[in-house]
Amino acid sequence: MPIVPATKEAISKAAQALAQGDIVAFPTETVYGLGANAFDARAVAKVFTAKERPRFNPLIVHVPSLAEAARFAMVNDTARLLAEAFWPGPLSLVLARRPACGIADLVSAGLDTIALRAPAHPVAQALLAAAKLPIAAPSANRSGRISPTTAAHVESELDDRPAMILDGGPCALGIESTVISALGDAPALLRPGALPREAIEYVLGAPLAAANANHRGASPGQLATHYSPSTPLRLDVTRLKAGEALLAFGPDIPEFAGPTINLSPRGDLTEAAAKLFGALRELDQAGAQAIAVMPIPVNGLGEAINDRLQRAANRR
Repeated sequence: MPIVPATKEAISKAAQALAQGDIVAFPTETVYGLGANAFDARAVAKVFTAKERPRFNPLIVHVPSLAEAARFAMVNDTARLLAEAFWPGPLSLVLARRPACGIADLVSAGLDTIALRAPAHPVAQALLAAAKLPIAAPSANRSGRISPTTAAHVESELDDRPAMILDGGPCALGIESTVISALGDAPALLRPGALPREAIEYVLGAPLAAANANHRGASPGQLATHYSPSTPLRLDVTRLKAGEALLAFGPDIPEFAGPTINLSPRGDLTEAAAKLFGALRELDQAGAQAIAVMPIPVNGLGEAINDRLQRAANRR
């Protein structure tokens, strides 16, 4: 199962594979996805099997546009406002699922809602155009593990489970999409992600509500343990211990002789988000007793970064 450069010919072959019920890995601007024809329950089951993913954890369906999303979900005024502002881009919307919309029930874990996103990556859009199918696609890694931001990460995680890995280079944003519930009167933040809360609230003209018991299970990325390396993490570290590796942030880092990666020496949260998963993978291979993580601000993209780090630190 070779990694294949995402040429026009390769994208056409990947589209054919999806139509035949195979699963294909492809890049988005956030992370690499493991895609299946969202209409085909057997193909969707292959995604869950390849990832060893619990079937109560729903998938996000990738579509090319808002018009296509409206085929599968009830698009209300809030959803339309957000989609027109941020699609294509790193925003997923949880909406009421249209009855008899054709999407396999397994995609939504049997719920009467559906999560939809229009990705901005040109390879993802080209694959959607060639396949002429909605693509159900979680991140292309084993469940609970670090999300992949390069084709090589996908191969190391899933080996020959996908029929093809389309290589579109490193993901520009490097962290998963923000997930918003657009159900009811109060849009709620279900998963922080690559689109900061502040940008969404500016468009809405109001604060986002917090997820509550009514939203439980409606979105991926809500498990307490997720995005985890094999090496334990210590968060908000100011004093290092012998035998650790250091995940640093900002210009002022402690003197340390062990393995070190600085997510952003200049303290740029966008740079830090793009490097986060790759850095965790690299430090996970360093043979350290633990990965010590320096404090990272919680504003802007820092909210999503800290969310991923907290879930990664909650080891199984």
